[in-house]
Formats: sequence, structure tokens, C-alpha cells
Amino acid sequence: MQEPPRSAEELAGLLAGGAPLLPTVREQLARVRADLDARFVAGENIRTLVRERAQRLDALLACIWSHFGLAGEPGIALLAVGGYGRGELHPHSDIDLLALITDESVKDRHGAALESFITFLWDTRLAIGHSVRTLDECREVAAGDITIATALMEARTISGDAALLGRLAALTGPEQIWPSAEFFRAKWDEQKARHRKFNNTEYNLEPNIKGCPGGLRDVQTVGWVAKRHFHAASTLELVARGFLTAHEYEALADGQDFLWRVRYGLHMLADRAEDRLLFDHQLSLARLFGYTDDERGLGVEHFMKDYFRCVLKLGVLNEMLTQLFDEAILRACEPVNLYEINNRFRVRNGYIEAAHDNVFRNAPWALIEMFTLMAQHDFIVGVRASTIRLVHGSRRLIGTELRRDPRANRLFLQLLGSPYRVATQLDRMKRYGVLGRFIPEFGRIVGQTQHDLFHVYSVDSHTIRVVRNMRMFLLPRAREDFPTAAHAIKRLPRPELLYIAGLFHDIAKGRGGDHSNLGAADAIEFCRRLELSPREGNLVAWLVQNHLVMSATAQRKDISDPEVIIAFARLVSDQVHLDYLYTLTVADINATNPTLWNSWRASLLHSLYVQTKRALRRGLENPMDRGERIAETRAAALGLLAGHGLAPARAEALWAHMGADYFLRETAADIAWHTEAILARATPEAPVVLIKAAGSRFDPVTQIFIYTRDRDYLFAVITATMEQLGLNVYGARVYSSADHHTLDTFFVLEQDGRPVPPEGPRAEAIRQALLEHIQGEEHYLDVVQRHTPRALKHFSAPTETRLNADPVNGYSILEVMTPDRAGLLARIGRVFLAFGIKVQNARITTLGERVEDVFFITDANQQPIGDAEMGESLQRAIREALDQGGAAPESARRAMA
Repeated sequence: MQEPPRSAEELAGLLAGGAPLLPTVREQLARVRADLDARFVAGENIRTLVRERAQRLDALLACIWSHFGLAGEPGIALLAVGGYGRGELHPHSDIDLLALITDESVKDRHGAALESFITFLWDTRLAIGHSVRTLDECREVAAGDITIATALMEARTISGDAALLGRLAALTGPEQIWPSAEFFRAKWDEQKARHRKFNNTEYNLEPNIKGCPGGLRDVQTVGWVAKRHFHAASTLELVARGFLTAHEYEALADGQDFLWRVRYGLHMLADRAEDRLLFDHQLSLARLFGYTDDERGLGVEHFMKDYFRCVLKLGVLNEMLTQLFDEAILRACEPVNLYEINNRFRVRNGYIEAAHDNVFRNAPWALIEMFTLMAQHDFIVGVRASTIRLVHGSRRLIGTELRRDPRANRLFLQLLGSPYRVATQLDRMKRYGVLGRFIPEFGRIVGQTQHDLFHVYSVDSHTIRVVRNMRMFLLPRAREDFPTAAHAIKRLPRPELLYIAGLFHDIAKGRGGDHSNLGAADAIEFCRRLELSPREGNLVAWLVQNHLVMSATAQRKDISDPEVIIAFARLVSDQVHLDYLYTLTVADINATNPTLWNSWRASLLHSLYVQTKRALRRGLENPMDRGERIAETRAAALGLLAGHGLAPARAEALWAHMGADYFLRETAADIAWHTEAILARATPEAPVVLIKAAGSRFDPVTQIFIYTRDRDYLFAVITATMEQLGLNVYGARVYSSADHHTLDTFFVLEQDGRPVPPEGPRAEAIRQALLEHIQGEEHYLDVVQRHTPRALKHFSAPTETRLNADPVNGYSILEVMTPDRAGLLARIGRVFLAFGIKVQNARITTLGERVEDVFFITDANQQPIGDAEMGESLQRAIREALDQGGAAPESARRAMA
């Protein structure tokens, strides 16, 4: 292959030989890209590729500029500005150009040529950003727009009158517009706003490598301030000025190189300007960069761990340098207000600093003390940059000896018991590299991700958020948003134990094995280090080991079953363990995914908490038996009905056909509601459809109750109808009566999470649709087809099923784990119909991109699925129906036959 041209002269030679301009330029651009892309894949140095792309484009543009008769003309120059001005170009970076002229007379002379030049560039399909301005116009627009002023700072000449660049620099320099103090303040405000846009965290499922905290824009901001205030040609000059150490500069440059490789790869794979590290690109880049799956996790998870560690390091460097700039530029003349805390630390204008450079060398435990002092003094807003640097240089002191030092461990325990911003200090310890050395197990999870939509944050970020949520439960506003957690945390005898459990609950992820058991072992060892009592250490370890149990019980088991409550109560054993576990569970769920906590989950956990609390008060040795509970519920329901003028005999006659489960699992109020409506029917065969409004925060979903003659296809028809109506089903209870009727309760919310109003046009439309379909002839409804979000399409794991018998309760438990999609329940319902399956209860749980649904089912004779071959066929049919789509999978059709 012919080498692409490296200079304007070479391209000019091609054109002089008769080559047509546009096809020749397009061909050369394509060859340049192919050459550089091949070298990128081969692993060539990214700095060479990014800068060489800019140099080669310079050559092409200079030749084109000359072709249109603009080269050598006085008073006009072609300038590269912005990122291109820095000499940095990725495959689809914007190519920002400025045609700089001295005055309008130059535009009059060369206007036609400039227009032809720009039109031609668009025809080449380059991503051109262009402007034609006089020197005075440049000064005027730059004075009013910090973005334009910043772009002009990067300007360099590609072709034309070289003297114009110097005149532009003089007109737009800090002596004329944007003095360095104003410039720094504006760029700092710009950075803060950008960070807020990304929730002030480096950790996002699909991060923007340019705009997120610790991203490329943060690196560029450092360079812009250095150039504006110190007239530094590059960030390297900050080393000579004492603002950066050689090691810090190397870390900054290495971090930029890593992000440049990621960005180059993104542009190449997406074939467009793309700075979002989308899921599909994460996988492709991981493969491109040689990451592979192993026992510790997926290759893409290893890649993202390196990415997050890189941006975390760059974020800390940006924080330190920004503060140094603040002190040198904005606070240079500010009066110094010093407050001595002890002989190791003092506070200077609100920022804590080491009293001297040997503080940590003389007392390594002071590396923990500094953060404890910040948590004990509300007026300390941060750490001085010089001390951040000192902490970084002293991290090697955090080893086995310090971890065994009682002073360091006591200080850490004091930090957890301090009144101010405990989670913030833990996050600082993590960011500065202290926490991961003091607790080495934590260091291994920094930046660790799980490649799914359920775990939004990396493990370390999630962990700090768990502790932050726990601390939030202590604030007054928590009484409104999290009333039960706010009440429970106030009852804890020692909240520090809760925070330790929060730090360790996921600490063993990525090691293989059960992370709950492994984390519990780590936790008890750490508690010994902190010299906690064996009882306290065992409590922390128990919390870590069981941190998933309460959520799983509430969402995957039938908590209306007294036996489930008793089993859970035996696990927690007392009120103290219940309070600790409930608070940890709520904090954990809310720190996993912002969309995970909803009113339905809140109500399930609250119900489990309250019922367990009652069981503990009653005594585990003396639980209420089934007969006692049934009698109590019936009596209460009869009392309510009597208040409405309904004779007890009529209710008893109706109830004579109903099984014991109905009175065990339903409340007296709901039984009275159902009974009154059923007995008020115009004809004995008329179906009943009732809609009950959401009640309190602990009863947040809409109940739809259906009473009708039992039919085999009923569950399939009802779920399909609800999906067509745009209702999300969160749970179901299904009872069959001895007189062949079914009493079904569905717990639903609208697509946006709102409850359904019990009256009005929407409620009436739901009633009519359900009545129409449950009374119709046996038929299938069309499965709902809705748009699948892009992120969901990326996760296409096969459906998993599990089937276990529960002979004590008389049903089988079917678990279905599958990617979320429209029409899911309707498809499962069709398979149930084909196999003659009766649904007794259901739990519908969506976790990010996956659903984990649990169905409590029987065969047509109301017995658990006892035939192993039938159980396997049922599961296979469900997997086919969900993974292959279609109305009736082959295995289901065979079962129907």
C-alpha cells in the first residue's frame, strides 16, 4: 500500500499530476485513518497516533488552503483552535478552524475563496467547526464567552500570515480579557457544573470519559489554568514551578494516555464521535485491549476496574491541583486564619493541614487521625493540597505494623462514632488511597464493577453509599422518606457496628465463592483488630453473612404465610438483630440502584419487619397457630360486615366454600371488602372486579380483586390484559373455592410507578377490559410488543428456571430469572395454561435488566408438581417461550396435545 502523504508538498504533487481534488483528499483521509487505526490495534504509542493524526491533517488542510489561492496572502491565516489547536486528534474529533483576518477588507477580497474552501471541507465529510473572524471580533466574542476564550488559547497556525497568531494572543491574553483569577474561577465553576451533571461521581454504568469527574476534561482544565496563569506551554512546566511533582506529572500523563486509548477505540468502533462508554463498547474495547474472563470476573469487568481506578486517580490529582491554583490565584492575598488542633494538625482557612512535613513519618497513625479530626470538627471543609500530597507520599507507611497499632484502630473506631460527615471522610480515605491500605480487602474492590444494569455503581462506591444512607437515616428528613429505618437506627445500641457491617457486606465480591460468608470472616477479623467484644464482632459478622436474607425473604417468599415469618424471626432471634438487619437492608438497596427502591419494596420490607417484631414479642416458643389466626381474622371481618348491616349468616355461607389459606393470607378489612361486593352481585354468576386505592406509605400499590367462575386460562388472560393496559404487576394471590370460583388479587402500579386511581375513566377502562376478557371464550390475547430500551437489548442472558416442591404448604415453587421484556407474564401464563398449572401466589421482582419472578404453583388437582419429567418439561417450555418468543413454544404445544 502506498504511504499516505505526510506533507502539503506530497499532496500538491499528486494534484499537480492531474489527480482530482475531492476524490484525492477523501482517499488520502481514508488511508490516513486506516494506517493509524491499524497501528492503534497493533498497540503503538497513543500519543504518537493522536498527534500524528493532527500533523497529517495539517498537511492536507495547508494544501487545500493553497489550492484555493489563500496561501501566502497577507492579513489572513488558517488557525487550528480547541483540541485540534493542541495538536490532538482522535478519529472523529471535531476539527475546529478559525480563518483569522485583520479586517473586513480582507474578507471582501477573499470571501469567495473562503466560502469555497469551507464548502469543500464539508464535502470531504470532515467534522469541521469553522468561523471567519477579524482580530477585533475574536477579542469581542472571547470576552463574552469563556469557551471561545479557552479555544483561542490553544490556537496555532496551519497556514497563512504567521504574525496574526501573535496579535491574536496579545488581544485575547489575560492582560486584555479574562484575567487569570476570573478565568480560573470561571473554569472551576464550569467544572463543578459538569461534575454535578454526572452526579459528582466517577462511577456511572456508562461513563462519559470526557465529561465525568476524573475524565479528559479535568486533565484539560489543569492545562488551561496553567497556560493562562503561568504562561506554561504544557502541564510539564508545573513541575518546575513546584505545583506538580515528577511522579504526579507521570501519573497525570499516564492517566491521560489510558483515556486517550479508550477514546480512540470508542471513535474507531462507533465510527463516529463517541465519548460514552456504552455497554456494547465496553465489551468490544475489553476484547480489543486483551482483557479476558477468569475466575475473578469477566474481562469487561477487569477493563472497567482499570478505567475507574484511572479516573479516580486523575480526579484526586485534579482536586489537589485545583486547590493549589485556588491558593495561588484566588486566595493569594487572603488573610490567614489558623486554628491549632494539636501538635500534628491545624486548620488553615477551613482546610486541615499537617503541622510539618514529618508528621506522618513520626506518627503513621496520624494518617487515620486526620480523617477522624475532620469528622469531629464541623468547621473543617477539606484537606489542604500540600497535605493531600503528603498523604500520598506517606501511604507506604500503612502496612501490617500500622494495621496492628491500637492507636490507629481506636482512631478508626472513633471516626465511625463521630458526629460529622462520616461517609464523606471514608470516601476521602478511599480517594487518597488510605482506606484500601488500612483495610486491604477494601483495596481489592476499588473500581470493581458487575456488568449488569442492577449494580449501578462499582463495589467501593456502592459500599460508601451504603454508609452514607445509614448516616442519612439519622437526619430529620429521613422520618418522612424512611420512617421505619429512621426509627430502627435510633434504637441501635452501637451504630458503629452497623457502619462496619456496611463496609464489609460486599467486600469479598470478585474472589469466587459466597461473598457473604467470605466477607463475614473478614469482618470478624477486623472487629478483633478494633478490639471489639466477641459479642459485637459476632453481630457484625452475622449481619454481613445475612445481609441479603431480609430482602430475599420479603421479595421471594410468601410473607403472608405465618411459617415464613416464624422462620425469619428464628433467624434474627431478637429485636436488636432485626433493627440492625432492617437498617442495613434498606441502606443496601438504596445504594445499589436509584430505581430499585420503590413503594412496593418498601411496603414488603416494612410488612416483614412489623410481622417479625410481633412474632418476637409474642415469643418464638409460643407462635400463634393457624387455627387461632383464622378464627381471629374471620371474627374481625364479621365485625366489619356487621357494621355495614350485613348478616353474619350470609358471610358464613359464602366463606364455607373458601379454603383456610384465604383467611391466613388476607386481612380482615380486605375479606370484608371482597365479601360485601360478592354478595351484592346482581346475579350469582356475575364476575366481580374491584379496584382498591393505595393506602398509606406501607400500602402503596393498587389492588385489583377479581372474583369469577374458575377457568383454566384465567391467569394467562388476566396478565395479558393487564400488560395491554400498561399495568406493572408486582404480586398476585390466587385462591380457588370449593364451588369452582377463583378469588384473585393483583398488586399493580402504572408504568411510571403511580398507583391507579380507584375511580374515574382510567379505573373504569381497566374494569371493563378485565370483565370483557375474563367472560370471553377461551382465547389467547396478543402478547404486548413494546420498544425495548437500548441498554436492555445489550443484556441477553438465557432464561434460568428452578422448581422445588414445598409439600408442607401444598405447592411447588417455580423461580424464573430472565432479562426483562414486554409481555413476559403473558408468555409464562400461556405455558401454565398449556400444562394445566394453577398459580396460587406470585412475586414479581425487577432487578435492573433482569426479573426474578417466583410463582407458587400446583397441578390441575391442586397438588405440588410431583412428576419430575413434567417439571422439566414445564421449565423447558418457559425457557423456550421467553428466549425464542412466539405464541406457543413447541414443548408447550406438545403438552397441550
